[in-house]
Amino acid sequence: MTETITYADFERVDIRVGTIVEALPFPEARKPAYKLQIDFGPEIGIKKSSAQITVHYTPEGLVGRQVLAVVNFPPRQIGPVRSEVLTLGFEDETGAIVLAGVDRPVPNGKKMC
Repeated sequence: MTETITYADFERVDIRVGTIVEALPFPEARKPAYKLQIDFGPEIGIKKSSAQITVHYTPEGLVGRQVLAVVNFPPRQIGPVRSEVLTLGFEDETGAIVLAGVDRPVPNGKKMC
């Protein structure tokens, strides 16, 4: 476990749900990854992300899937891609990433509470 934070610290991290509308291979990445376009609804719009999720997911299987992402980090340049959000997931027992998501559909852009 890491150091304890306050609830105010947690509130500063803006975690939203969005729907993947495009997923493409990202061959220029150092580690296998996909380039994602995620729709966070009208308030935030469609944002780009790079995700190292190639072990458990295919581009075709990702489109239409709802995922959680941090939307208030500054953009990060990853090779030729400017990643605008951090798509969230967990390492499985082998270190491969499993996406964090919701178990029922919710409107795009809803904030985690």
